[in-house]
Amino acid sequence: MAILEVNNIEKHFGNTKVLRNVSFSLEEGNALAIIGSSGSGKTTLLRCLNFLEMPSQGTIVVKGETLFDASRPSKEWEKDLRTKRLHFGMVFQSFNLFPQYTALQNVTLAEELLAKERADYKTNRVQILEEIREHGKALLAQMGLSDRMDHYPHQLSGGQQQRVAIARALALKPDILCFDEPTSALDPELTGEVLKVIRGLAEQKTTMIIVTHEMAFARDVADQIIFMDGGVIVEQGDAKQVIDAPKEERTKQFLTRYTKG
Repeated sequence: MAILEVNNIEKHFGNTKVLRNVSFSLEEGNALAIIGSSGSGKTTLLRCLNFLEMPSQGTIVVKGETLFDASRPSKEWEKDLRTKRLHFGMVFQSFNLFPQYTALQNVTLAEELLAKERADYKTNRVQILEEIREHGKALLAQMGLSDRMDHYPHQLSGGQQQRVAIARALALKPDILCFDEPTSALDPELTGEVLKVIRGLAEQKTTMIIVTHEMAFARDVADQIIFMDGGVIVEQGDAKQVIDAPKEERTKQFLTRYTKG
């Protein structure tokens, strides 16, 4: 059974249709790469999945639960948006770390805020916060940042900041980890360290959706690839097949131009 089912998603901004009839599914433990030119709708699709934007049409189903159905009254699917967002972890292009917090504090903040809603928080506060702190340390160690936990964002390189952002996204144990061009804000020499972390997550069978311009990386790491153009899915299938032997002419044009560029 698919962990994620996206059916006929559309997003309209006024008269402009940014997404049109987008449908796909994602199996648990698989990585899906989404490629396409700037303006093709890739980031808007991720924002709709995370409910940072509300789709205009369609349904989103995670683990058999319908999180969004445009055919229902808005008051129904707008309930508990925060809870629905917890199914997805989001890693942005520009890190979005809080500058006043250390790396460890950035990772643990959301988990600490959620913990305050627990019935046993007042009586077990010290133990709960210590467990959260240890979890945050383990995540930063996984990112290769054990020696940077007490550093503030301005004391970290771009690659290190993005790895902190990945640890933060993992902290709440989302069902699906989403990356929006995770290396686009990095200098070329720092790109490799972030891609190495994502490659490691794929090897651990972390369920992921990766919007990326790194074609070789997408081919080697993703199980499936979607190529988008003009707000629609032009081609989707096995990663190596789509990159090495695309069936659609528009996909061929994109990949040829991208390679030459």
